[in-house]
Amino acid sequence: MNFDFADQAPKMMMLLWGLVAFAVVVGGLLFVLDAVPSYFARRREAQVLAAYAGGGPMPRRTKPREGFFALFFLMPAVLLLLIGLVVPALRTTLLSFMDGGSQNWVGLDNYRWMFAEDAIVRVLLNTLIWVTLVPLAATAIGLIYAVLVDKARMEALAKSLIFMPMAISFVGASIIWRFVYAYRGEDQEQIGLLNQIVVSLGGEPRQWLLDSPLNTLLLIVIMVWIQAGFAMVVLSAAIKSIPADIVEAARLDGVTPWQMFWQITMPSIRPALIVVVVTISIATLKVFDIVRTTTNGNYDTSVIANEMYNQAFRYGQNGQGSALAVFLFLLVVPIVIFQIRNLRQQRREG
Repeated sequence: MNFDFADQAPKMMMLLWGLVAFAVVVGGLLFVLDAVPSYFARRREAQVLAAYAGGGPMPRRTKPREGFFALFFLMPAVLLLLIGLVVPALRTTLLSFMDGGSQNWVGLDNYRWMFAEDAIVRVLLNTLIWVTLVPLAATAIGLIYAVLVDKARMEALAKSLIFMPMAISFVGASIIWRFVYAYRGEDQEQIGLLNQIVVSLGGEPRQWLLDSPLNTLLLIVIMVWIQAGFAMVVLSAAIKSIPADIVEAARLDGVTPWQMFWQITMPSIRPALIVVVVTISIATLKVFDIVRTTTNGNYDTSVIANEMYNQAFRYGQNGQGSALAVFLFLLVVPIVIFQIRNLRQQRREG
């Protein structure tokens, strides 16, 4: 394949201008962030020196100036939040009250459709199964990992291996597990690990991803496999932060390992447990890649994020897709509120 630079010149120029614009914007921001504080520092120093030389009182820093200075640094983040989050959220909410072509207002019809259409009700139930099982299973397995690996030989290596799935993208992990669930006819050699185990035990191979609701549970296994490493790292750090004098006092009192776990370890790592469950719950509500890569949402495995994509971009139903997006947002909001209240309570107790 020959590359003709002349034909690609317009694209190369666009790329060049993009790099120049990026350099100008980033360089300008870095310059401003360096020059503005230096300017105010020099100005403050000059005022102090002038006051000292003249024998007058030292100048005070006025709160409005400090507030303006803080606003100056916060403004880029605020603008990015408005452009990338607030405006799209408001636009999506408006589209959820319109028809598929975003031309006519239909009121709450799109939300009624979500609970009236059997296929969408199935999607909502699947999402409920995901957000119920994944956080509990991933946190429980991560806690078991953390307890077993803590202070064990080759602890660092074991934690690295357990955490490794987190370094893989959801798409990559899904492809790996598709090979695990792969199916071939009975007269052929099985390449899927699960079917090979079944055949070795005298059973018959199955098309695991076609049978509902088993296929949903098998997809959940992928998410748990990925998130268990995250739970293990956080909970292991929480276990290590338990004061040694508390552990030693409990051992002197003659508590058993089981009592140590339930009466000392669990209450001590409760804040970390809440963080892990909340984080995994939010990630599970947004799951899209696993379903899209493995089954494409077929065979009763679709979830809200996948169906939202289908409705908006495959079927051209912007209103229904937006309604699913708003509903997904509403599911995330209580979890976020709970986490904020939990953090405030921890600060009061601390």
